[in-house]
Amino acid sequence: MPNYSAVLSTKAAKQLDKLADNIAAPIIETIAALEENPRPIGYKKLRGRAGYRVRTGDYRIIYDIMDSQLIIDIITLGHRKDIYD
Repeated sequence: MPNYSAVLSTKAAKQLDKLADNIAAPIIETIAALEENPRPIGYKKLRGRAGYRVRTGDYRIIYDIMDSQLIIDIITLGHRKDIYD
């Protein structure tokens, strides 16, 4: 299986920068794992909006997969209570 490249949107990069290091580290690990397998166990296709989501503790990563270009576009990330607004 070919490796994908994760690309953070400007919004996602800003959200990641705002998080404390102990919260951001597992999220960065999850993003790195998405490059190996963009459809891991527990991922879900979103309803009512384009993309997929994966859980990392109380945080969610919303992303889109572009199989033809081998790119994972990280759209947004944040706490589960705020992410779906």
